[in-house]
Amino acid sequence: MKLNRVMWGIVLLFVGAVLLLENFDVINFYWRNVWSFWPVFLIIAGVNILFNRNKSETGNMISLGVLVIMLGFIFYRGQQPPANRNWIGERFSKDLDLDLDSVEDGESQKLNFAEPMIAADSAKKTVLNISGGGTSFNLSGETDQLITAEVERRNGNFILQKESTDSVNTLTFKMKDKKGNWSLGNGGNDVDLKLNKKPEWTVNMNMGAGEVKLDLSAYKLRSFRFDGGAASVDLKVGAQLPITDVVVKTGVASVEINIPETSGCRIKTKTGLSAKDFPGFTKVDNNNYETSNYSSSTKKIFINLDGGLSNFEVNRY
Repeated sequence: MKLNRVMWGIVLLFVGAVLLLENFDVINFYWRNVWSFWPVFLIIAGVNILFNRNKSETGNMISLGVLVIMLGFIFYRGQQPPANRNWIGERFSKDLDLDLDSVEDGESQKLNFAEPMIAADSAKKTVLNISGGGTSFNLSGETDQLITAEVERRNGNFILQKESTDSVNTLTFKMKDKKGNWSLGNGGNDVDLKLNKKPEWTVNMNMGAGEVKLDLSAYKLRSFRFDGGAASVDLKVGAQLPITDVVVKTGVASVEINIPETSGCRIKTKTGLSAKDFPGFTKVDNNNYETSNYSSSTKKIFINLDGGLSNFEVNRY
């Protein structure tokens, strides 16, 4: 078994176990304590390079040992109450006391957003910018509107804005302010999106921790870009346009992308310690992979993957 896959599996088990223990109130884990120790992943990567050049069993054991020790340290440090009440100290704490956007523990609030579809929108390119931490995003179908969003809000707040020119609509769906990006113990938010199939879409997502499940196979998707930290991404794209670009940049994440067999596809990777699984692809060189019909197909998908310690999977349907 490849060392990268084993290390990724250990990290996923660690994160899952911590979340489970926290959900059952076995421990109180302060994730904000952990972020300041992100250089430990550089240490883990350095140890892996130094001791695993020849893929020896001893090198593997040393790398795994260092990973377990570092995760043990993070587990201990994450349970220590932070010195300051909030992430950036007393000044932010005073501001947070005035935040009226949070709801009570165990409660949620339903919010609905919509942007109407007008005749001119069908011929325009539409750019959708999405941002928000601690949120699950799901594309649940199409709508006669340009976009709708049903939100089950437990913390923070959201806003939907539209800016238009003669040729482009720009939609921005995001948390109203940065205070909403941190969970204060109320749980995450759930967002169900619906999009109109007529426009050509460009989707840009920027988020920290969260979950994304988008089936865009029936939409004219020109490009999809995801920039996030600890996230789970499940994306399905179609062949509605001649060219579709997919760019994913992550820290610690699980990414699954599904593409049609009729489209030719090229994958470019910059993945560090990440695990990669690309069935049906031929390895061109260390960083590039192609489908057998890449040159001959009239529909092409270009995928660019950039991740530190992530699991990347690209499947064909």
